[in-house]
Amino acid sequence: MSPVLSGVLQLLALVAALALAHIPLGTYLARVYSSPRHLRVEKWIYKGIGADPDTGMRWPAYLRGVLAFSLAGVLFLYLLQRLQGVLPGSLGFASIDPDQAFNTAASFVSNTNWQSYYGEQAMGHVVQTAGLAVQNFVSAAVGIAVAVALVRGFARSRTGELGNFWSDLVRGVVRVLVPLAFVGAVILVACGVVQNFSGIHEVGQFMGGPQQWNGGAVASQEVIKELGTNGGGYFNANSAHPFENPTPFTNLFEIFLILLIPVSLTRTFGVMTGSVRQGYAILGAMAAIWVSFVALMMWTEFAHHGPALQAAGGATEGKELRFGIGGSSIFAVSTTLTSTGAVDSFHSSYTGLGGGITLLGMMLGEIAPGGVGSGLYGMLVMAVVAVFVAGLMVGRTPEYLGRKIGTREIKYAACYILITPALVLVLTAAAMALPTPGDSMTNGGAHGFSEILYAYTSAANNNGSAFAGLNADTQWFNTTLGLAMLLGRFLPMVFVLALAGSLAGQQPVPAGAGTLRTEKPLFSGLLVGAVLIITGLTYFPALALGPLAEGLA
Repeated sequence: MSPVLSGVLQLLALVAALALAHIPLGTYLARVYSSPRHLRVEKWIYKGIGADPDTGMRWPAYLRGVLAFSLAGVLFLYLLQRLQGVLPGSLGFASIDPDQAFNTAASFVSNTNWQSYYGEQAMGHVVQTAGLAVQNFVSAAVGIAVAVALVRGFARSRTGELGNFWSDLVRGVVRVLVPLAFVGAVILVACGVVQNFSGIHEVGQFMGGPQQWNGGAVASQEVIKELGTNGGGYFNANSAHPFENPTPFTNLFEIFLILLIPVSLTRTFGVMTGSVRQGYAILGAMAAIWVSFVALMMWTEFAHHGPALQAAGGATEGKELRFGIGGSSIFAVSTTLTSTGAVDSFHSSYTGLGGGITLLGMMLGEIAPGGVGSGLYGMLVMAVVAVFVAGLMVGRTPEYLGRKIGTREIKYAACYILITPALVLVLTAAAMALPTPGDSMTNGGAHGFSEILYAYTSAANNNGSAFAGLNADTQWFNTTLGLAMLLGRFLPMVFVLALAGSLAGQQPVPAGAGTLRTEKPLFSGLLVGAVLIITGLTYFPALALGPLAEGLA
Protein backbone atom coordinates (compact mmCIF):
# COMPACT_ATOMS: atom_id res chain seq x y z
CA MET A 1 0.00 0.00 0.00
CA SER A 2 1.37 3.41 -0.93
CA PRO A 3 1.98 5.93 1.89
CA VAL A 4 -0.48 8.37 0.31
CA LEU A 5 -3.26 5.78 0.14
CA SER A 6 -2.53 4.76 3.72
CA GLY A 7 -2.93 8.35 4.87
CA VAL A 8 -6.21 8.78 2.97
CA LEU A 9 -7.64 5.55 4.40
CA GLN A 10 -6.70 6.64 7.93
CA LEU A 11 -8.48 9.95 7.32
CA LEU A 12 -11.62 8.21 6.07
CA ALA A 13 -11.63 5.79 9.03
CA LEU A 14 -11.30 8.68 11.45
CA VAL A 15 -14.15 10.63 9.84
CA ALA A 16 -16.38 7.53 9.93
CA ALA A 17 -15.66 6.90 13.63
CA LEU A 18 -16.41 10.52 14.54
CA ALA A 19 -19.62 10.46 12.49
CA LEU A 20 -20.81 7.40 14.42
CA ALA A 21 -19.92 8.79 17.84
CA HIS A 22 -20.84 12.47 17.75
CA ILE A 23 -24.64 12.11 17.77
CA PRO A 24 -24.99 9.78 20.80
CA LEU A 25 -22.27 11.56 22.76
CA GLY A 26 -23.54 15.03 21.87
CA THR A 27 -27.07 14.12 22.90
CA TYR A 28 -25.76 12.61 26.13
CA LEU A 29 -23.81 15.78 26.92
CA ALA A 30 -26.97 17.85 26.42
CA ARG A 31 -28.81 15.63 28.92
CA VAL A 32 -25.94 15.86 31.41
CA TYR A 33 -25.98 19.65 31.49
CA SER A 34 -29.79 19.95 31.37
CA SER A 35 -30.77 17.37 33.99
CA PRO A 36 -32.15 18.70 37.30
CA ARG A 37 -31.01 15.56 39.16
CA HIS A 38 -27.71 15.11 40.99
CA LEU A 39 -25.92 11.79 41.45
CA ARG A 40 -25.09 10.68 44.96
CA VAL A 41 -21.36 11.06 44.46
CA GLU A 42 -21.96 14.56 43.13
CA LYS A 43 -23.93 15.47 46.25
CA TRP A 44 -20.98 14.32 48.37
CA ILE A 45 -18.66 16.57 46.37
CA TYR A 46 -20.99 19.57 46.68
CA LYS A 47 -21.19 19.04 50.41
CA GLY A 48 -17.42 18.76 50.68
CA ILE A 49 -16.77 22.03 48.82
CA GLY A 50 -19.72 23.86 50.35
CA ALA A 51 -21.51 24.59 47.06
CA ASP A 52 -25.23 24.74 46.32
CA PRO A 53 -25.60 23.24 42.84
CA ASP A 54 -29.16 24.51 42.39
CA THR A 55 -28.32 28.19 42.78
CA GLY A 56 -28.47 30.01 39.45
CA MET A 57 -25.52 32.26 38.64
CA ARG A 58 -25.38 35.40 36.56
CA TRP A 59 -22.26 35.80 34.46
CA PRO A 60 -20.16 37.72 37.07
CA ALA A 61 -20.80 35.00 39.67
CA TYR A 62 -20.09 32.27 37.13
CA LEU A 63 -16.82 33.99 36.21
CA ARG A 64 -15.81 34.34 39.85
CA GLY A 65 -16.28 30.59 40.26
CA VAL A 66 -14.07 29.88 37.23
CA LEU A 67 -11.32 32.23 38.39
CA ALA A 68 -11.40 31.16 42.06
CA PHE A 69 -11.22 27.48 41.20
CA SER A 70 -8.42 28.01 38.69
CA LEU A 71 -6.41 30.19 41.08
CA ALA A 72 -6.64 27.47 43.73
CA GLY A 73 -5.41 24.96 41.13
CA VAL A 74 -2.39 27.12 40.24
CA LEU A 75 -1.40 27.52 43.90
CA PHE A 76 -1.84 23.82 44.71
CA LEU A 77 0.13 22.62 41.69
CA TYR A 78 2.88 25.16 42.29
CA LEU A 79 3.32 24.06 45.91
CA LEU A 80 3.21 20.39 44.94
CA GLN A 81 6.14 20.89 42.57
CA ARG A 82 8.11 23.00 45.03
CA LEU A 83 7.73 20.26 47.67
CA GLN A 84 8.43 17.33 45.36
CA GLY A 85 11.88 16.69 46.90
CA VAL A 86 10.34 15.72 50.26
CA LEU A 87 7.30 13.86 48.94
CA PRO A 88 7.09 10.06 48.70
CA GLY A 89 7.07 8.58 45.21
CA SER A 90 9.27 11.36 43.84
CA LEU A 91 11.71 8.82 42.29
CA GLY A 92 14.54 10.82 43.82
CA PHE A 93 13.82 13.92 41.72
CA ALA A 94 14.50 17.31 43.26
CA SER A 95 11.95 20.04 43.79
CA ILE A 96 11.14 22.13 40.71
CA ASP A 97 12.69 25.60 40.41
CA PRO A 98 10.31 28.52 41.10
CA ASP A 99 10.09 29.86 37.54
CA GLN A 100 9.52 26.43 36.03
CA ALA A 101 7.02 25.50 38.77
CA PHE A 102 5.04 28.65 37.95
CA ASN A 103 5.18 27.92 34.24
CA THR A 104 4.00 24.32 34.70
CA ALA A 105 1.23 25.28 37.14
CA ALA A 106 -0.04 27.96 34.77
CA SER A 107 0.29 25.55 31.88
CA PHE A 108 -1.77 22.67 33.25
CA VAL A 109 -4.44 24.79 34.95
CA SER A 110 -5.00 26.76 31.75
CA ASN A 111 -5.38 23.52 29.72
CA THR A 112 -2.22 24.42 27.79
CA ASN A 113 0.18 21.74 29.05
CA TRP A 114 3.27 23.43 27.68
CA GLN A 115 6.33 21.62 29.06
CA SER A 116 9.78 23.19 29.36
CA TYR A 117 11.14 20.12 31.18
CA TYR A 118 11.83 16.44 30.49
CA GLY A 119 8.89 14.65 32.07
CA GLU A 120 10.70 11.38 32.77
CA GLN A 121 13.65 13.24 34.31
CA ALA A 122 11.85 15.84 36.42
CA MET A 123 8.43 14.76 37.69
CA GLY A 124 7.81 11.89 40.11
CA HIS A 125 4.69 9.78 40.45
CA VAL A 126 2.97 12.07 42.97
CA VAL A 127 3.29 15.23 40.87
CA GLN A 128 2.35 13.38 37.70
CA THR A 129 -0.79 11.73 39.11
CA ALA A 130 -2.01 13.95 41.97
CA GLY A 131 -1.02 17.17 40.21
CA LEU A 132 -0.79 17.04 36.44
CA ALA A 133 -3.32 14.27 35.74
CA VAL A 134 -5.93 15.84 38.04
CA GLN A 135 -5.58 19.18 36.26
CA ASN A 136 -6.03 17.37 32.95
CA PHE A 137 -9.53 16.46 34.11
CA VAL A 138 -10.65 19.64 35.84
CA SER A 139 -9.19 22.13 33.33
CA ALA A 140 -11.06 20.33 30.55
CA ALA A 141 -14.24 20.39 32.63
CA VAL A 142 -13.86 24.17 33.10
CA GLY A 143 -13.69 24.63 29.32
CA ILE A 144 -16.83 22.57 28.77
CA ALA A 145 -18.62 24.49 31.54
CA VAL A 146 -17.90 27.87 29.92
CA ALA A 147 -19.06 26.57 26.53
CA VAL A 148 -22.29 25.26 28.06
CA ALA A 149 -22.84 28.63 29.77
CA LEU A 150 -22.63 30.37 26.37
CA VAL A 151 -25.03 27.83 24.86
CA ARG A 152 -27.47 28.59 27.67
CA GLY A 153 -27.10 32.27 26.81
CA PHE A 154 -28.52 31.47 23.36
CA ALA A 155 -31.12 29.05 24.71
CA ARG A 156 -32.56 31.14 27.58
CA SER A 157 -34.47 34.42 27.51
CA ARG A 158 -35.32 37.24 29.90
CA THR A 159 -32.94 35.90 32.53
CA GLY A 160 -29.32 36.59 33.28
CA GLU A 161 -28.68 33.19 34.83
CA LEU A 162 -26.28 30.86 33.02
CA GLY A 163 -26.51 27.84 35.33
CA ASN A 164 -24.24 26.89 38.20
CA PHE A 165 -20.49 26.65 37.63
CA TRP A 166 -19.87 24.14 40.41
CA SER A 167 -22.59 21.84 39.10
CA ASP A 168 -21.28 22.09 35.54
CA LEU A 169 -17.72 21.44 36.70
CA VAL A 170 -18.55 18.39 38.77
CA ARG A 171 -20.84 16.88 36.15
CA GLY A 172 -18.20 17.34 33.48
CA VAL A 173 -15.70 15.34 35.52
CA VAL A 174 -17.99 12.70 37.03
CA ARG A 175 -20.40 12.00 34.18
CA VAL A 176 -18.29 12.72 31.10
CA LEU A 177 -14.52 12.73 31.43
CA VAL A 178 -13.95 9.98 34.02
CA PRO A 179 -16.15 7.32 32.30
CA LEU A 180 -14.76 8.06 28.85
CA ALA A 181 -11.19 8.16 30.17
CA PHE A 182 -11.65 4.82 31.94
CA VAL A 183 -12.78 3.08 28.74
CA GLY A 184 -10.05 4.76 26.71
CA ALA A 185 -7.34 3.84 29.20
CA VAL A 186 -8.35 0.16 29.09
CA ILE A 187 -8.08 0.23 25.30
CA LEU A 188 -4.65 1.87 25.44
CA VAL A 189 -3.34 -0.63 28.01
CA ALA A 190 -4.62 -3.50 25.86
CA CYS A 191 -2.68 -2.00 22.94
CA GLY A 192 0.59 -1.77 24.85
CA VAL A 193 0.65 1.62 26.60
CA VAL A 194 2.44 1.46 29.97
CA GLN A 195 0.43 1.65 33.22
CA ASN A 196 2.36 1.05 36.45
CA PHE A 197 4.22 2.77 39.27
CA SER A 198 7.63 1.41 38.39
CA GLY A 199 10.84 3.05 39.48
CA ILE A 200 13.87 3.86 37.36
CA HIS A 201 15.45 0.97 35.47
CA GLU A 202 18.68 0.76 33.50
CA VAL A 203 17.87 -0.74 30.12
CA GLY A 204 21.22 -0.66 28.34
CA GLN A 205 23.98 1.53 27.04
CA PHE A 206 23.44 4.56 24.82
CA MET A 207 26.27 6.66 23.36
CA GLY A 208 28.74 5.25 25.90
CA GLY A 209 26.56 5.74 28.97
CA PRO A 210 23.70 3.93 30.73
CA GLN A 211 20.19 4.45 29.41
CA GLN A 212 17.48 4.63 32.06
CA TRP A 213 13.69 4.59 31.85
CA ASN A 214 11.01 4.90 34.48
CA GLY A 215 7.45 3.71 34.19
CA GLY A 216 4.34 5.38 35.49
CA ALA A 217 0.57 5.67 35.21
CA VAL A 218 1.00 6.54 31.54
CA ALA A 219 -2.17 5.12 29.95
CA SER A 220 -4.51 6.84 32.41
CA GLN A 221 -2.76 10.17 31.83
CA GLU A 222 -2.42 9.65 28.09
CA VAL A 223 -6.13 9.16 27.56
CA ILE A 224 -7.22 12.31 29.42
CA LYS A 225 -4.35 14.20 27.82
CA GLU A 226 -6.00 13.57 24.43
CA LEU A 227 -9.66 13.39 25.48
CA GLY A 228 -9.46 16.67 27.39
CA THR A 229 -7.34 18.32 24.64
CA ASN A 230 -4.60 18.86 27.20
CA GLY A 231 -1.46 17.56 25.52
CA GLY A 232 1.14 17.24 28.26
CA GLY A 233 3.14 14.04 27.82
CA TYR A 234 4.40 11.74 30.54
CA PHE A 235 7.65 11.57 28.58
CA ASN A 236 9.51 14.33 26.79
CA ALA A 237 8.93 12.71 23.38
CA ASN A 238 5.18 12.97 24.07
CA SER A 239 2.99 10.88 21.76
CA ALA A 240 6.02 9.88 19.68
CA HIS A 241 7.24 7.79 22.64
CA PRO A 242 6.42 4.07 22.30
CA PHE A 243 5.34 3.90 25.96
CA GLU A 244 2.63 6.48 25.16
CA ASN A 245 1.76 5.62 21.58
CA PRO A 246 3.14 2.24 20.47
CA THR A 247 1.28 1.38 17.23
CA PRO A 248 -0.44 2.96 14.23
CA PHE A 249 -3.80 1.96 15.75
CA THR A 250 -3.11 3.77 19.03
CA ASN A 251 -2.00 6.78 17.00
CA LEU A 252 -5.32 6.90 15.15
CA PHE A 253 -7.24 6.19 18.36
CA GLU A 254 -5.53 9.10 20.10
CA ILE A 255 -6.47 11.43 17.24
CA PHE A 256 -10.04 10.18 17.62
CA LEU A 257 -9.93 11.03 21.33
CA ILE A 258 -8.64 14.54 20.56
CA LEU A 259 -11.56 15.29 18.24
CA LEU A 260 -14.34 13.36 19.98
CA ILE A 261 -15.72 15.85 22.51
CA PRO A 262 -15.17 19.04 20.44
CA VAL A 263 -17.06 17.49 17.51
CA SER A 264 -19.82 16.16 19.76
CA LEU A 265 -20.36 19.52 21.46
CA THR A 266 -21.77 20.90 18.20
CA ARG A 267 -24.59 18.37 18.58
CA THR A 268 -24.99 19.46 22.20
CA PHE A 269 -25.33 23.06 21.03
CA GLY A 270 -28.05 22.11 18.55
CA VAL A 271 -30.02 20.03 21.06
CA MET A 272 -29.86 22.61 23.87
CA THR A 273 -30.91 25.49 21.58
CA GLY A 274 -33.75 23.46 20.06
CA SER A 275 -32.32 23.46 16.51
CA VAL A 276 -30.10 20.52 15.63
CA ARG A 277 -29.51 22.03 12.19
CA GLN A 278 -27.76 24.99 13.80
CA GLY A 279 -25.32 22.53 15.31
CA TYR A 280 -24.72 20.93 11.92
CA ALA A 281 -23.98 24.36 10.41
CA ILE A 282 -21.28 24.96 13.02
CA LEU A 283 -19.93 21.44 12.53
CA GLY A 284 -19.87 21.96 8.75
CA ALA A 285 -17.68 25.05 9.12
CA MET A 286 -15.34 23.22 11.49
CA ALA A 287 -15.12 20.17 9.22
CA ALA A 288 -14.39 22.27 6.13
CA ILE A 289 -11.41 23.92 7.80
CA TRP A 290 -10.09 20.68 9.33
CA VAL A 291 -10.31 18.62 6.13
CA SER A 292 -8.73 21.46 4.10
CA PHE A 293 -5.84 21.73 6.54
CA VAL A 294 -5.25 17.96 6.53
CA ALA A 295 -5.24 17.89 2.73
CA LEU A 296 -2.80 20.81 2.56
CA MET A 297 -0.53 19.23 5.16
CA MET A 298 -0.41 15.91 3.32
CA TRP A 299 0.35 17.72 0.08
CA THR A 300 3.22 19.72 1.57
CA GLU A 301 4.74 16.69 3.31
CA PHE A 302 4.32 14.17 0.48
CA ALA A 303 5.05 16.36 -2.55
CA HIS A 304 7.69 18.80 -1.36
CA HIS A 305 10.51 19.39 -3.82
CA GLY A 306 14.02 18.02 -3.40
CA PRO A 307 15.64 14.74 -4.53
CA ALA A 308 16.16 13.44 -0.97
CA LEU A 309 12.52 13.99 -0.02
CA GLN A 310 11.28 12.46 -3.26
CA ALA A 311 13.54 9.41 -2.80
CA ALA A 312 12.18 8.90 0.72
CA GLY A 313 8.59 9.23 -0.47
CA GLY A 314 8.06 12.51 1.36
CA ALA A 315 9.36 14.62 4.23
CA THR A 316 10.16 11.86 6.71
CA GLU A 317 12.56 13.80 8.96
CA GLY A 318 11.26 14.13 12.50
CA LYS A 319 8.43 11.63 11.94
CA GLU A 320 7.98 8.15 13.40
CA LEU A 321 8.11 5.55 10.63
CA ARG A 322 5.53 3.42 12.44
CA PHE A 323 2.97 6.21 11.93
CA GLY A 324 4.07 7.35 8.49
CA ILE A 325 3.69 10.76 6.90
CA GLY A 326 -0.08 10.43 6.59
CA GLY A 327 -0.71 9.56 10.23
CA SER A 328 1.72 12.22 11.41
CA SER A 329 0.09 14.87 9.20
CA ILE A 330 -3.39 14.11 10.53
CA PHE A 331 -2.09 14.20 14.10
CA ALA A 332 -0.24 17.51 13.56
CA VAL A 333 -3.29 19.24 12.09
CA SER A 334 -5.68 17.83 14.68
CA THR A 335 -3.50 18.79 17.63
CA THR A 336 -2.98 22.38 16.42
CA LEU A 337 -6.57 22.97 15.29
CA THR A 338 -7.59 21.91 18.78
CA SER A 339 -5.95 23.11 21.99
CA THR A 340 -4.32 19.74 22.56
CA GLY A 341 -0.63 20.28 21.95
CA ALA A 342 0.26 16.58 21.96
CA VAL A 343 2.71 15.69 19.19
CA ASP A 344 3.72 12.43 17.52
CA SER A 345 6.37 14.17 15.38
CA PHE A 346 8.62 17.24 15.52
CA HIS A 347 6.83 20.17 13.91
CA SER A 348 10.18 21.90 13.51
CA SER A 349 11.20 19.18 11.04
CA TYR A 350 8.17 19.68 8.82
CA THR A 351 8.60 21.52 5.56
CA GLY A 352 8.45 25.30 5.77
CA LEU A 353 4.85 25.41 4.55
CA GLY A 354 3.90 22.40 6.70
CA GLY A 355 5.17 24.17 9.80
CA GLY A 356 3.19 27.21 8.72
CA ILE A 357 0.01 25.13 8.60
CA THR A 358 0.47 24.07 12.22
CA LEU A 359 1.04 27.71 13.17
CA LEU A 360 -2.00 28.93 11.25
CA GLY A 361 -4.21 26.29 12.88
CA MET A 362 -3.45 27.75 16.29
CA MET A 363 -3.68 31.32 15.05
CA LEU A 364 -7.24 30.79 13.82
CA GLY A 365 -8.15 30.31 17.47
CA GLU A 366 -8.19 26.50 17.46
CA ILE A 367 -11.87 26.35 16.55
CA ALA A 368 -11.97 23.56 13.97
CA PRO A 369 -13.15 21.70 15.97
CA GLY A 370 -11.10 23.35 18.70
CA GLY A 371 -10.41 22.44 22.28
CA VAL A 372 -12.83 20.83 24.70
CA GLY A 373 -15.33 23.63 25.23
CA SER A 374 -13.05 26.40 23.98
CA GLY A 375 -13.51 25.30 20.35
CA LEU A 376 -17.28 25.62 20.53
CA TYR A 377 -17.39 28.96 22.31
CA GLY A 378 -14.66 30.30 20.02
CA MET A 379 -16.61 29.30 16.90
CA LEU A 380 -19.85 30.72 18.34
CA VAL A 381 -18.12 34.05 18.92
CA MET A 382 -16.99 33.98 15.29
CA ALA A 383 -20.58 33.13 14.29
CA VAL A 384 -21.75 36.27 16.09
CA VAL A 385 -19.18 38.29 14.12
CA ALA A 386 -20.19 36.62 10.83
CA VAL A 387 -23.86 37.45 11.45
CA PHE A 388 -22.92 41.04 12.26
CA VAL A 389 -20.90 41.37 9.04
CA ALA A 390 -23.77 39.87 7.03
CA GLY A 391 -26.17 42.35 8.63
CA LEU A 392 -23.97 45.26 7.61
CA MET A 393 -23.87 43.98 4.03
CA VAL A 394 -27.66 43.93 3.66
CA GLY A 395 -28.46 46.89 5.93
CA ARG A 396 -30.40 44.87 8.51
CA THR A 397 -30.00 44.52 12.27
CA PRO A 398 -28.09 41.24 12.68
CA GLU A 399 -29.75 38.37 14.53
CA TYR A 400 -28.50 34.94 15.58
CA LEU A 401 -30.79 32.29 17.06
CA GLY A 402 -33.41 34.94 17.74
CA ARG A 403 -30.99 37.25 19.55
CA LYS A 404 -30.16 40.71 18.26
CA ILE A 405 -26.45 41.31 17.88
CA GLY A 406 -26.06 44.91 18.97
CA THR A 407 -23.22 47.18 19.97
CA ARG A 408 -22.61 45.51 23.31
CA GLU A 409 -22.49 41.98 21.91
CA ILE A 410 -20.13 42.86 19.07
CA LYS A 411 -17.81 44.69 21.48
CA TYR A 412 -17.55 41.55 23.60
CA ALA A 413 -16.84 39.48 20.47
CA ALA A 414 -14.25 41.95 19.20
CA CYS A 415 -12.41 41.97 22.51
CA TYR A 416 -12.40 38.17 22.51
CA ILE A 417 -10.86 38.11 19.02
CA LEU A 418 -8.19 40.75 19.69
CA ILE A 419 -6.80 39.50 23.01
CA THR A 420 -4.84 36.50 21.77
CA PRO A 421 -3.18 38.16 18.73
CA ALA A 422 -2.10 41.05 20.96
CA LEU A 423 -0.44 38.66 23.40
CA VAL A 424 1.26 36.65 20.65
CA LEU A 425 2.58 39.53 18.58
CA VAL A 426 3.66 41.79 21.44
CA LEU A 427 5.54 39.04 23.29
CA THR A 428 7.13 37.71 20.09
CA ALA A 429 8.33 41.20 19.21
CA ALA A 430 9.74 41.67 22.70
CA ALA A 431 11.58 38.34 22.59
CA MET A 432 13.09 39.15 19.19
CA ALA A 433 14.06 42.69 20.21
CA LEU A 434 15.75 41.84 23.50
CA PRO A 435 19.25 40.31 23.38
CA THR A 436 18.87 37.42 25.85
CA PRO A 437 15.77 35.49 24.56
CA GLY A 438 17.33 35.09 21.13
CA ASP A 439 20.09 32.95 22.66
CA SER A 440 17.53 30.17 23.14
CA MET A 441 17.03 29.74 19.39
CA THR A 442 18.78 26.73 17.87
CA ASN A 443 18.32 28.03 14.33
CA GLY A 444 18.72 31.44 12.78
CA GLY A 445 16.81 33.25 10.07
CA ALA A 446 13.18 32.53 9.25
CA HIS A 447 13.20 29.16 11.01
CA GLY A 448 14.55 30.64 14.22
CA PHE A 449 11.87 33.33 14.13
CA SER A 450 9.26 30.59 13.66
CA GLU A 451 10.50 28.88 16.84
CA ILE A 452 9.74 31.94 18.96
CA LEU A 453 6.53 32.84 17.12
CA TYR A 454 5.33 29.25 17.56
CA ALA A 455 6.10 29.26 21.29
CA TYR A 456 4.00 32.36 22.04
CA THR A 457 1.25 31.30 19.63
CA SER A 458 1.08 27.93 21.37
CA ALA A 459 1.04 29.48 24.85
CA ALA A 460 -1.47 32.29 24.27
CA ASN A 461 -3.84 29.95 22.40
CA ASN A 462 -3.49 27.33 25.17
CA ASN A 463 -2.18 24.69 22.78
CA GLY A 464 1.07 23.61 24.42
CA SER A 465 2.87 22.00 21.51
CA ALA A 466 6.41 23.14 20.75
CA PHE A 467 8.14 23.73 17.43
CA ALA A 468 11.25 22.04 18.87
CA GLY A 469 14.63 23.67 18.73
CA LEU A 470 13.83 26.42 21.24
CA ASN A 471 15.33 26.17 24.72
CA ALA A 472 12.34 27.50 26.66
CA ASP A 473 13.61 26.54 30.12
CA THR A 474 14.86 30.02 30.98
CA GLN A 475 13.50 32.60 33.39
CA TRP A 476 12.36 34.81 30.52
CA PHE A 477 10.43 32.14 28.67
CA ASN A 478 9.09 30.37 31.77
CA THR A 479 7.69 33.66 33.06
CA THR A 480 6.41 35.25 29.86
CA LEU A 481 4.96 32.02 28.49
CA GLY A 482 3.28 31.36 31.84
CA LEU A 483 1.68 34.81 31.78
CA ALA A 484 0.63 34.32 28.16
CA MET A 485 -1.05 31.03 29.06
CA LEU A 486 -3.02 32.49 31.96
CA LEU A 487 -4.07 35.65 30.14
CA GLY A 488 -4.83 33.73 26.94
CA ARG A 489 -7.09 31.34 28.83
CA PHE A 490 -9.01 33.52 31.25
CA LEU A 491 -9.31 36.94 29.61
CA PRO A 492 -11.29 35.51 26.67
CA MET A 493 -13.53 33.68 29.14
CA VAL A 494 -14.47 37.05 30.66
CA PHE A 495 -15.91 38.22 27.35
CA VAL A 496 -17.49 34.85 26.52
CA LEU A 497 -19.43 34.85 29.79
CA ALA A 498 -20.30 38.53 29.45
CA LEU A 499 -21.65 37.80 25.97
CA ALA A 500 -23.62 34.84 27.32
CA GLY A 501 -25.17 37.01 30.05
CA SER A 502 -26.13 39.69 27.52
CA LEU A 503 -27.77 37.16 25.21
CA ALA A 504 -29.64 35.40 28.03
CA GLY A 505 -31.20 38.69 29.12
CA GLN A 506 -32.80 39.38 25.74
CA GLN A 507 -36.32 38.72 24.55
CA PRO A 508 -36.18 36.41 21.51
CA VAL A 509 -36.92 38.08 18.19
CA PRO A 510 -39.15 36.12 15.77
CA ALA A 511 -37.58 35.30 12.43
CA GLY A 512 -38.73 37.43 9.51
CA ALA A 513 -38.40 37.47 5.76
CA GLY A 514 -35.03 39.21 5.97
CA THR A 515 -33.55 37.01 8.69
CA LEU A 516 -30.30 35.28 7.73
CA ARG A 517 -30.82 31.52 7.76
CA THR A 518 -27.92 30.47 9.94
CA GLU A 519 -28.65 26.75 9.62
CA LYS A 520 -27.91 26.76 5.87
CA PRO A 521 -24.64 25.81 4.11
CA LEU A 522 -24.39 29.43 2.92
CA PHE A 523 -23.89 30.55 6.51
CA SER A 524 -21.29 27.84 7.10
CA GLY A 525 -19.35 29.22 4.14
CA LEU A 526 -19.71 32.77 5.46
CA LEU A 527 -18.46 31.59 8.84
CA VAL A 528 -15.38 29.94 7.31
CA GLY A 529 -14.66 33.14 5.41
CA ALA A 530 -14.98 35.23 8.56
CA VAL A 531 -12.57 32.96 10.42
CA LEU A 532 -9.95 33.01 7.68
CA ILE A 533 -10.18 36.72 6.88
CA ILE A 534 -10.76 38.35 10.27
CA THR A 535 -8.48 36.13 12.32
CA GLY A 536 -6.02 34.74 9.79
CA LEU A 537 -5.01 38.05 8.21
CA THR A 538 -4.09 39.42 11.63
CA TYR A 539 -1.06 37.14 11.64
CA PHE A 540 -0.13 37.32 7.94
CA PRO A 541 2.88 39.66 8.37
CA ALA A 542 4.31 37.41 11.09
CA LEU A 543 3.74 34.29 8.96
CA ALA A 544 5.43 36.01 6.03
CA LEU A 545 8.57 36.56 8.12
CA GLY A 546 8.69 32.95 9.31
CA PRO A 547 7.22 29.84 7.66
CA LEU A 548 6.20 31.51 4.38
CA ALA A 549 9.69 32.93 3.86
CA GLU A 550 11.21 29.53 4.64
CA GLY A 551 8.76 27.58 2.52
CA LEU A 552 9.17 29.80 -0.53
CA ALA A 553 12.96 30.00 -0.29
